[in-house]
Amino acid sequence: MKGNKMKIILSHPTGNANVRAISSKFASQKMLYRFYTSIASYPGNFWYWLGGFTPFSELRRRTFDIALETYCDTFPWMDLGRTVVHKVGFSKLYEHEKGFFCVDSVYKVIDKRVAADLIKAKKNGVKAVYAYEDGALETFIKAKELGLICIYDLPIAYWETGRKLMQEEAQRLPDWAKTLGGGILDSEVKLDRKSRELELADVVIGPGSFVINSLPVWSADKIKIVSPFGSPQNNSKKKISNNNIDRPLRILFVGSMGQRKGLGDLFAAINLLKGEQIELVVLGSLLAPIDFYYSQLATFTHETGRSHEEVLKLMQSCDVFCLPSIVEGRALVMQEAMSQGLPIIITPNTGGEDLVIEGETGFLVPIRSPNAIAEKIKWFVDNRDQVIEMGDKAAEHAEKYTWNNYSTTITEELKKILK
Repeated sequence: MKGNKMKIILSHPTGNANVRAISSKFASQKMLYRFYTSIASYPGNFWYWLGGFTPFSELRRRTFDIALETYCDTFPWMDLGRTVVHKVGFSKLYEHEKGFFCVDSVYKVIDKRVAADLIKAKKNGVKAVYAYEDGALETFIKAKELGLICIYDLPIAYWETGRKLMQEEAQRLPDWAKTLGGGILDSEVKLDRKSRELELADVVIGPGSFVINSLPVWSADKIKIVSPFGSPQNNSKKKISNNNIDRPLRILFVGSMGQRKGLGDLFAAINLLKGEQIELVVLGSLLAPIDFYYSQLATFTHETGRSHEEVLKLMQSCDVFCLPSIVEGRALVMQEAMSQGLPIIITPNTGGEDLVIEGETGFLVPIRSPNAIAEKIKWFVDNRDQVIEMGDKAAEHAEKYTWNNYSTTITEELKKILK
């Protein structure tokens, strides 16, 4: 690490696929100084062992490349506490923004630890800090004092855009307002924090044009990098027999069951298609009592959370994937479904507009348009013979998006900035 002039500190409290990709790339390029997170699981370590027990199985999702172990600083106890209180149902302890173990607290712990280490890091040649929305403020404040470059990764639309859209949804579909959650409930303090993070950022990274275009006009001087997320590897090719044409068309929705992801519009579209041979399958966590959903659509199949392998099996049993989101960053599940041979029906606000080759890999529909969704679903019902071919094209298109391409694009652009 000593000879590298482009050392970066990377921080993310919980880790996910894009964090794993960029951290591994920084390490392989000898650009990584330290990686800060709450829990890092590696085969053989304590967290990996603990993740083998059912109550803590989600810890296996925190598994990182073993090459990162020597770069990693972990601060696990707040995040572990959050996991435990969720399991036992102590909702007050993880209440949004207020609970001692809420996700905001987990983010702030890591943010403060990074900020505290920056003076030493600069002496060791660090030139930049790379942090994510809600976990960057203290880091960026200290980094600016020290003359370091602040790199801000924004995986979802900027809060002002998202909040405006969600407030409009609460008025348009008041019955679904209780499912909006997230940004519509954020306090002014939290929203101010987000604004200050962006103000301090020198570089903004987003997974698609929807996120970058959501930025406010006053941020026009920021350097912007767009790099789409990678698709999962398709290790299980979907096989469909002609007999499937004789059963109802299975439409799949995957995500938290709220109107931010357009579920109310999808339900309305299915209601418009009464009498058609359609089955809607919804895999996701409830944001309202299950009776509410059945009051909006009398017949659908609700599937609860399961392992990644089981999700893929469910996808393989369906025909078309639909995600009519109002606000996203870039929903990875779109590419996951495509990789399993499902053509897609999505809105531009999913962040995946580039995934749609119209009429070949799927269809793009406007937000807030049950009629347009119904029209495209009806097209699939009437053209069952083309579903398999479109699914194959969707899988081929999804394969063009790799995590290596994602991390390489970001790394090469940052090299130009940090040289």
